[in-house]
Amino acid sequence: MSQSSTEPRPGWSPWHLHGDGRSVRPGDVVHPDERLSWPRTVGVGVQHVVAMFGATFTVPLITGFPPATTLFFSGLGTLLFLLITGNRLPSYLGSSFAFIAPVLAAKTSGGIPAALGGIVVVGAVLALVGLVVQWAGARWIDALMPPVVTGAIVALIGLNLAPVAWDGGGSGTGVKAQPLIAVVTLVAILVATVIFRGFLARLSILLGVVVGWVLAAVLGELDPKAVTGLKEAAWVGLPQLHTPSFSLRAVVLVIPVILVLIAENAGHVKAVAAMTGRNLDRDMGRAFLGDGIATVLAGSGGGSGTTTYAENIGVMAATRVYSTAAYWVAGVAAVLLGLSPKFGALILTVPAGVLGGATTALYGLIAILGARIWIENRVDFHDPVNLMTAAVAVIIGAANYTLTAGDLSFSGIALGTAAALVIYHGMRLIARLRGTTPESRPAPEPEL
Repeated sequence: MSQSSTEPRPGWSPWHLHGDGRSVRPGDVVHPDERLSWPRTVGVGVQHVVAMFGATFTVPLITGFPPATTLFFSGLGTLLFLLITGNRLPSYLGSSFAFIAPVLAAKTSGGIPAALGGIVVVGAVLALVGLVVQWAGARWIDALMPPVVTGAIVALIGLNLAPVAWDGGGSGTGVKAQPLIAVVTLVAILVATVIFRGFLARLSILLGVVVGWVLAAVLGELDPKAVTGLKEAAWVGLPQLHTPSFSLRAVVLVIPVILVLIAENAGHVKAVAAMTGRNLDRDMGRAFLGDGIATVLAGSGGGSGTTTYAENIGVMAATRVYSTAAYWVAGVAAVLLGLSPKFGALILTVPAGVLGGATTALYGLIAILGARIWIENRVDFHDPVNLMTAAVAVIIGAANYTLTAGDLSFSGIALGTAAALVIYHGMRLIARLRGTTPESRPAPEPEL
């Protein structure tokens, strides 16, 4: 058993050394309030940076946000999250893929500032939810968003993004723009996933992007303006900042993301609790509050909205080191990388075909993650309420149904999210009143 106590220390406290600080005995874990020796802690922290990097920098590439700015605010948001959660919840806050489609839609009406305004509002609402959960408990979230609803929302987000992978949602970028480069990028991702072990396998998206970039450079397919910008960029400097503007249309487009962020944060807290053997439900509200404030901060300066990262849960599971000290190292490292304009300019040279190949895999993974939520929670699709909730919501999102009311426009993700909630709770209420719920039906006669 671990040498540390099974319950976290109350409030803020420095980390104490786990054992001799050099090794973790079989069956032991390094708890959030413990640490290994500082050289080893730094090593684990760097692994967390590597794990989050591929996904975190991909989001701003797709949405057109400054990559270095997003990385800077993800690191800053992680440090803020650790402070707000009292150093008890190990987590890295990276760019949330749930923001991609709403942000792209919001940009069409007001550019980056309007999209940032939507991100700020989402963060503020999530922070408010955190305060409510901290006061009232988290059970109402499970009632509002059962697994069938959560899985449907996640799945429809991935399917809604499919046209963006093909042609940039009509902009002429993506796979359609550079099919050879896109296919090579995608093949490299698939091969890297199975040919490597450990952390390299987790970096398959990043490795595929590197292979595609090199091929584009050899073929002369890199954007000359981006290459010139890379040459002229300084090695050290402040990231490019943008201020948000607020429009009702942009907010309406982005606000459904709040449901995904709630599900992601709740899942993260429960996963860490299971791995460490600690009950962390009392910190659920703090997790929402921390991610909400971090998202407000990112949106206020030009960064992407944040969420707790499953990639870093994988690092913890592999190392059995849950020390928040390693996340402080990761957060500081991300902030320092964000302060290099040269690094941000390098990311901007990634061509459209490379993004198309990478997003083909990424968007598909988001859709399949929705199905994974259904499977892991054993959602019963013999129940017609569950079946119709998922079926209708996914199609609305995939087809990008659009409803216009005056100057407001509600598109696939917003309508699909609303449909999932209304259909599930509406059908469940009617079935309960009519006595047609599965548990109230008579058992079928046994077959002879």
